[in-house]
Amino acid sequence: MDTEQYCTFYLDDLYLAVEARRVHEVLRGQEPTEVPLANSALRGLINLRGHIVPVVDLRVRLGLPPPKDGSPQINVLVRTPHGPVSLLVDRVGDVQELANENFSSVPETLQGPARQLIRGAFKLADRLLLSLDADQAVDVTANGSGVG
Repeated sequence: MDTEQYCTFYLDDLYLAVEARRVHEVLRGQEPTEVPLANSALRGLINLRGHIVPVVDLRVRLGLPPPKDGSPQINVLVRTPHGPVSLLVDRVGDVQELANENFSSVPETLQGPARQLIRGAFKLADRLLLSLDADQAVDVTANGSGVG
């Protein structure tokens, strides 16, 4: 049975994951510097040990409202062909090893912008885990050239 490890995280009621091999690191408390006239999904830039890293607001990308409680979000840095990009999430879950045979297509109930950013879903015992297409999620430009 083929399996792969996934790093899980939460946004509102959504339980999401990206392949663990794509995750560079997880950072708390990194306030991005705004970029004037940037796409609303590009929250800004952070300095990571001398490297400038774009910060993508996954709530905006998925069409979700801002967090109600105003709590700080967490940066999940994912590897892209252009270098690391931070995805802002509400909270981080754990790493799960999932069988590829439990992967299914995007649920019909998932509508709006999220439908284009989700690769599919894993059926877990108590809920669905949505597999995020990290490359699509970090692409916040109109022409598809990415943030990097």
